[in-house]
Amino acid sequence: MNLLEALLELLIVVIAIVSLVGNLLVLLCFTCSAGVRAQVPGIFIMNLSFCNILIAVLNMPSTLLGVVKRQKPFGDYFCYTVSFMDTFLTTNTMLSMAALSIDRWIAVVFPLTYSSKMRHKDAVLIVSYAWLHSLAFSLTALLLSWVDYNPAYASCTVHLAEEGGRGQFMVFTVVFHAATFALSLFILCFTYLKVLQVARFHCKRIDVITVQTILLLVDIHPSVKQRCLLEQKKRRQRSTKKICIFIGSFILCFAPYVITRLTELVPSVKIDHYWGIVSKCLVYSKAASDPFVYSLLRQQYKKALNGVCNRILGRRSYMLSSNSSPSDTDGGRKMTDTLGSMHLL
Repeated sequence: MNLLEALLELLIVVIAIVSLVGNLLVLLCFTCSAGVRAQVPGIFIMNLSFCNILIAVLNMPSTLLGVVKRQKPFGDYFCYTVSFMDTFLTTNTMLSMAALSIDRWIAVVFPLTYSSKMRHKDAVLIVSYAWLHSLAFSLTALLLSWVDYNPAYASCTVHLAEEGGRGQFMVFTVVFHAATFALSLFILCFTYLKVLQVARFHCKRIDVITVQTILLLVDIHPSVKQRCLLEQKKRRQRSTKKICIFIGSFILCFAPYVITRLTELVPSVKIDHYWGIVSKCLVYSKAASDPFVYSLLRQQYKKALNGVCNRILGRRSYMLSSNSSPSDTDGGRKMTDTLGSMHLL
């Protein structure tokens, strides 16, 4: 084992731990907070976190063992199952991110009709479509025996073991990535750019009001004026920064792997083993970053986590007080008996 392989193994372990802990915290917030459950985006986030947890439990350990052993980590049937889940879960996570962007687009562009256009049952229908969409491609690959261990990625994933059906496999691969990565990226760009356009429009209106207020208040202190202008600048940058994170993280994590899978369709191209593993790790890193990008850094999820922590700490303090109360009672009884005997003396 060389240094690069050791670093890749450590990277997979860290990504798996962060992904598992982060997504479990998201599900904990969803189950313990009525406010989170009441919001429609919570359904999409729950579906996304559930898929990410399965990726961390099934696919990441499989890739880790593939890197360590340099061969198929499990038997054939288990590898087929992991390959099926790899296609299904990756597709489902991409479509869940697209669904979240559609929800934000409707909420920002059509705020007055959001409650009627995006209801809980609508969100359930969108999630159901994501499952059927993912199931269609994963079942196709399984039925056509295009699931196996791929040494270029040290993973059980979509792989053409025999050269006989190469033409069909090329068509499937192109259609698969077009209907998952390209479709999701198009939806992300369209919806979030519309959201950014509306956000900038509102920022300009607020900026005009701020400037007019500053001009009317002649006696305003320079520090207050500077603070207003600074807040005005931060407001313009905040929406742009968030949207760049949403779209940029999607492209950074998925694009290298998708481009690599399309490039290897050319018979003369051979994918480097280490680059294949790195591109797969980038896909896994999206599962680790999603809890922080979409939920845990939001104020409502922070409040939910604080509420859970307060419940746990409150129960512990109650348990400690209940455990210490019998001894305190016994001590009080002994003190009372002693004082009574001294009184009698």
